[in-house]
Amino acid sequence: MSSYKQDEYGESLADASILVIDDEPGMRNFLTKILSPRCKRVEQAGSAAEASAILDKHHFDLVVLDNIMPGKTGLDWLREQGRVGLFSDAILITAYADLETAIEALRMGVVDFVLKPFRANQILNAVARALDRKILRRDNSLLKHALLSEESSARGRLLGNSTPIEQVREMLARLAPLPTPVLFLGKTGTGKEVAARTLHAISDRAEKPFVAVNCAAISPKHCTEELFGMIDENGRSRDGLFLLADGGVLFLDEVAQMPEQTQVALLRVLEDQRIRPVGAERDIPLNLRIFFATNVDLEQAVAEGKFRSDLYHRINVVSIDMPDLKDRSDDIVELAALFMDQMSKTLALPGLELDEETLLKLCRYDWPGNVRELRNTIERSVILGEFSEEFAGAGQVTGMQAIESLDLVTQRHIVQVLDACGGNRAEASRRLGVSRKTIDRKCASWGM
Repeated sequence: MSSYKQDEYGESLADASILVIDDEPGMRNFLTKILSPRCKRVEQAGSAAEASAILDKHHFDLVVLDNIMPGKTGLDWLREQGRVGLFSDAILITAYADLETAIEALRMGVVDFVLKPFRANQILNAVARALDRKILRRDNSLLKHALLSEESSARGRLLGNSTPIEQVREMLARLAPLPTPVLFLGKTGTGKEVAARTLHAISDRAEKPFVAVNCAAISPKHCTEELFGMIDENGRSRDGLFLLADGGVLFLDEVAQMPEQTQVALLRVLEDQRIRPVGAERDIPLNLRIFFATNVDLEQAVAEGKFRSDLYHRINVVSIDMPDLKDRSDDIVELAALFMDQMSKTLALPGLELDEETLLKLCRYDWPGNVRELRNTIERSVILGEFSEEFAGAGQVTGMQAIESLDLVTQRHIVQVLDACGGNRAEASRRLGVSRKTIDRKCASWGM
């Protein structure tokens, strides 16, 4: 059993896959012995040819190789692999660290040198640094992608307690432990990405990346490169979104807008769980779950020749229909109150009172833009400091029907707040901004 503590060298080693390449069995076994207890997977190769064969089947986060091997140097091998497709970082072990070798190694993408002879802690520290940098690059790429994404704000919880949304939750819970692709259907603004993020959060991939991609926002010319990655003319590799999401979930929104060439490649990914970057000559295996979303009738798109039939049947294993907001009106009051609180804090502006008449207007409106329109409406009202005359598409509400509806809205709102407070009327009155007597009187009139 190793005498080294894993936390001395960072958590990055625990999930790492490493390929050790050295023609000396003693050195291979030494490196494997100190790395294996700390890493998820460590394999070894005794020659450049054996290493190439292993890379044709498996992907590694890091390659640790000796520069002097029979037949070719480690740098020669890296140069060859760059042209074929090498998406792993490399640490070079060498007895000589001359300037020429160092410059050439940097060109080949080598991230660190370890000089012979070395101690175990030296190679472990070099591996930990390389993996930490790799994780940092990946996190930066994910952050940049999220910031550039049009839907980067869609990170909230799946809110509401209406029957339609509870049915969605039940389906998400059923699908959480499975590897199955999921297709989210629904109109714009119904919360397809929020539901997908919720499914990711309750699955065993929750600690891994969730990468959301709007297929309609990527140029058709560059869609395949963005998703699959590429190798440029100098042999330098660039990770695509599939590799950034590896181990986690890739969410392909507006999948109906994907170019046909990319649809063909995507079908192969779904069948084999492997990708081939543009310009590469080898596949890269993935451990990935893919979610899809669209507001388009895919069956009609297939009939019109705009979407591949084989891909449609492959992604439509399980679909979830996200309900329109008008069909989950019981949730409108809760959503409006939440958005009002969020916008007030985010914008550092006072929130507006959601009185009974305002709540009635919210509940009577059809919300063609669904949850997104409700959120935007509340945000605009907070910025303006008032509800406009066209607020929620309605003017003043009058008449006996309005009085009955107001009472119904009030009852629904108070009951929801009471439920959230565990039936504590004092806490509910505080949250609602009314007296305890008012709560008691209302509850008595409703027979509660």
